[in-house]
Amino acid sequence: MALDVGGKSIETDEEGYLVNRDDWTDDVAKAIAVAEGLDMSENHWEVVNFLREYYEEYQIAPAVRVLTKAIGKKLGKDKGNSKYLYELFPYGPAKQACKIAGLPKPTGCV
Repeated sequence: MALDVGGKSIETDEEGYLVNRDDWTDDVAKAIAVAEGLDMSENHWEVVNFLREYYEEYQIAPAVRVLTKAIGKKLGKDKGNSKYLYELFPYGPAKQACKIAGLPKPTGCV
């Protein structure tokens, strides 16, 4: 499968995750978000950028429980809870946010 972003074809797997992480840009993230039915707000970007930093450091996409804890530590308790994260990413904060962040599907996500 492929995503058309600014006239460039970006390869994705059958679930919409980027095949090549280096293809990721803000525009690619926006295109994935649109395909997911999301309108990216500042709060969405905060989580997406957090995930990209986390991945750079640990070379793994965090499962939702780990994500919630890590976000709570960095961004505060009001954002480090699953209710807040599910409001932003209704199809699963780890799964959907990782897809938009251009990361592989988190371990343990179905």
